[in-house]
Amino acid sequence: MPKFSIAPMMDWTDRHCRFFHRILTRRALLYTEMVTSAAILHGDRERLLGFDAREHPVAVQLGGSNPAELAQSARIAVDFGYCEINLNVGCPSDRVQEGRFGACLMREPALVADCVAALKAATPLPVTVKCRLGVDDQDPETALDQLVDAVIAAGCDGVIVHARKAWLKGLSPKENRDIPPLEYDRVHRLKKRLPSYLIGINGGITSLAEITHHLARVDSVMVGRTAYHEPEMLLAIDPELFGEPAPVNDAWEALEHFYPYAEARLAEGTPLHAMTRHLLGLFTGRSGARAFRRHLATEGVKRSAGLSVLREAVTLVHRDAMAAA
Repeated sequence: MPKFSIAPMMDWTDRHCRFFHRILTRRALLYTEMVTSAAILHGDRERLLGFDAREHPVAVQLGGSNPAELAQSARIAVDFGYCEINLNVGCPSDRVQEGRFGACLMREPALVADCVAALKAATPLPVTVKCRLGVDDQDPETALDQLVDAVIAAGCDGVIVHARKAWLKGLSPKENRDIPPLEYDRVHRLKKRLPSYLIGINGGITSLAEITHHLARVDSVMVGRTAYHEPEMLLAIDPELFGEPAPVNDAWEALEHFYPYAEARLAEGTPLHAMTRHLLGLFTGRSGARAFRRHLATEGVKRSAGLSVLREAVTLVHRDAMAAA
């Protein structure tokens, strides 16, 4: 488990998003969106699991509760070249609950342990779990310990805790990302109880100062929405956390590295907006950022949109920056 990772986020951390994030940091561990074991076994595996080797290190997050299906899915993921298998025990969506996976599994630590044991038996890769503090009326003091102790006994290599409960009744998935209060101290206490076990923390962490604060108390920090909406923050990760230079100097240079990738994907038939939607947070707070987003939102979605649309959007930032200088 590295010091820093970017959270798996449904509809966001696809292969295009991950490729761009990798341009900004060599050392962060990247995650796929959650992929269900059923989808892997019965769906388009290349679409679901395929990725560019330049994304490494990249982990796959699986969703499911059938140990045998998860094991089979993990073996398939190994063949695609991932470096870690992560089991989702934290997603609170209705669809996830209906499928008996995600956060509702906080109520079934023995089943989660069976899933972890099956994953460990199926693959040589590290197996980790991402969970919540608990769900609904569970007591976080006991629910989290019960789950973590169960998966440790099953051979789990590390646990990342989203430091909120999930309310499966009464809150939407979006509300579950904001309304339940953050309880970082609960995760810190877990690490204090298990000093030799790898514990990561996630949820509401927005700055480098907060990241370093938590790294003094746990082994790893996972950041989600801030990394997505303000990707330039990733330029500080390698220098500040790993003592290594950033791969690029700024957003402008990052885009120069992204252009060849985007051009290659366009040639394969990928729509421009499928890639540029992950770039909308660039230049946040700068003159021209709004024009950049507007141009991509209006022109980038057109069927005929090519790389020139992205270059034009970048030119608008340059123009407005020069005007403001």
